[in-house]
Amino acid sequence: MIARILPHPLMSLAIFTMWLILAGTYTTASFVFAAILGLLLPPVMRPLEPEPVRLKRPLAMIKLTGVVLQDIVRSNIAVAAIILGRKKNTRTSDFIHVPIVMKSTYGLAVLSIIVTCTPGTLWVQYDPRRRSLLLHVLDLVDEEEWVKLVKTRYERLLMEIFE
Repeated sequence: MIARILPHPLMSLAIFTMWLILAGTYTTASFVFAAILGLLLPPVMRPLEPEPVRLKRPLAMIKLTGVVLQDIVRSNIAVAAIILGRKKNTRTSDFIHVPIVMKSTYGLAVLSIIVTCTPGTLWVQYDPRRRSLLLHVLDLVDEEEWVKLVKTRYERLLMEIFE
């Protein structure tokens, strides 16, 4: 019975407290309104609850961490060379489409973080209908090599972890 009225008691308490702090007044009306918000908002937010995360293969997580750290160091060196002018005339930046097989929203979120944290690359857009990632690469030499890199180094490991 109480779980139906207060499905998330800590969230209700937090909303109640935050309303009082933000209102800055501690009148009866403020307490009543804070209580009403604390009771009504958590059920409204129930559809926003994410699906539970199921992590598989902890060794794949360790391997992915090592691969990402290695790629970040390598990309930092490559981007530094571009900025310092060593590869100034040979640089070609462009957008590429990478087909993605992975369906896990958590895996896609982690992939977006990995790609964006790696210097020289940027996650631009994901099209769920075409299941395609639009990626910007600062120094694009071979588009197929980048597609292969994303799929074999990141997507494959992320699928082992999340799917």
